[in-house]
Amino acid sequence: MNQDKTSSDSENTKSTAVKIVKTLRDNGYVSFFAGGCVRDFVMKQEPKDFDIATTARPEIVEKLFKKTIPVGKQFGVVIVLENDIPFEVATFRSEGDYADGRHPSNVSFTSHEEDAKRRDFTINGLFFDPISGEIIDHVGGRGDIEKQIIRTIGKPADRFSEDKLRLLRAIRFAANLNFKIEPETWGEIKRLAPTIEVVSPERIRDELIKLFTRPYANRGLDLLSESGLLKIILPEIEAMKGVAQQPDFHPEGDVFVHTKLLMQKLENPSIILAFGALLHDVGKPATFSQEKGRITFYNHSHVGSEMAERILRRLKFSNREIDGIRSCVENHMKFGDVQVMRVGKLKQFVSRENFNTELELHRIDCQSSHGKLDNYYFLQKRIEEYQKENLKPKPLVNGHDLLSGGYAAGPLIKQILEQVYELQLEGKFKNKDEAVQWIFENFKKEKGS
Repeated sequence: MNQDKTSSDSENTKSTAVKIVKTLRDNGYVSFFAGGCVRDFVMKQEPKDFDIATTARPEIVEKLFKKTIPVGKQFGVVIVLENDIPFEVATFRSEGDYADGRHPSNVSFTSHEEDAKRRDFTINGLFFDPISGEIIDHVGGRGDIEKQIIRTIGKPADRFSEDKLRLLRAIRFAANLNFKIEPETWGEIKRLAPTIEVVSPERIRDELIKLFTRPYANRGLDLLSESGLLKIILPEIEAMKGVAQQPDFHPEGDVFVHTKLLMQKLENPSIILAFGALLHDVGKPATFSQEKGRITFYNHSHVGSEMAERILRRLKFSNREIDGIRSCVENHMKFGDVQVMRVGKLKQFVSRENFNTELELHRIDCQSSHGKLDNYYFLQKRIEEYQKENLKPKPLVNGHDLLSGGYAAGPLIKQILEQVYELQLEGKFKNKDEAVQWIFENFKKEKGS
């Protein structure tokens, strides 16, 4: 049903995009589908969005369509809103020098032949005429798609010097499509890797999200490392290489190999799961210790959680994403204790907002190391048992009750509330009076005057 809905949505988006092309054509302007959607057509995949390229200038596009957003009008780019769907409509253009390694100093409007030459990779330099069904290829993109090759249009040094983010985009396309990178293009990526530092953290973050939430994330991690980009963008991940682990728990190899195996097992993950997997053991290099022949990483989950926050803030992730990813890192070792947790503590553990994501992380973490899933199946059974229960009932007792009962403000209040709430979840108390009586009986010496 969901698949049918997705297919229906895609067809609706495509038909709306065709209507935009027809409107432009009817008014005398050459118009094609451009970029990634054409690549997807050639690869017989469902495009996620449709970009349109045309001879119409931005001011003409604004006149022809009722709802437009001039997101990059100075570069010839206007967003057209049709049926509440945004479509990027760009005027065919050529670009001047990229003085800052990010933006062209100027653009001039031109033909589709010239427009294709200023794009990044041959696989993205194709046009498609949705009216005739013709694919227009000025750069050899169809051949490279057939050969499964990522190649720059023109000289790699020129394309990468124009926009340094293309270094990372090449890695992303090669990983997500499972293509090889053409040797000269690969050589320039490795040579220019240090220059990625001129790109804003936000743009790097967006590419990393696409890299790690789509297929072949593990290969993306390898390519980042082999290219030299990883040690600049995420040096904390590069530091995992060569960090040995206890063989009986981790027969697969070092921390980097283990992390890469997790990334391989991701299936259409959320941002929180993908980066939770990437960063779950980021604290291990800093906590590595070897005593009497055994390797340990004491407190690595807490150290890793703090490191993850610094990394994610550096890359400008949202607070919600940071909190979710930190929770994955902080709690991933607690899954080893679930079978010995008190019932009240376990109910609190499984009722947390991020639990389902953490449970999936636990599953692939186990599969990528010792392979034991007994705690995973134990939790699934308990979750099924708890389905009819309210796992977040209102506490029978609060801090005001304790203060008015004569307990002094301080850490003891929190301790009492935590214990009594756990017991409430275990069904020990029928009402508030029973809970208060239990507190008075067990904390008499701590009672204030």
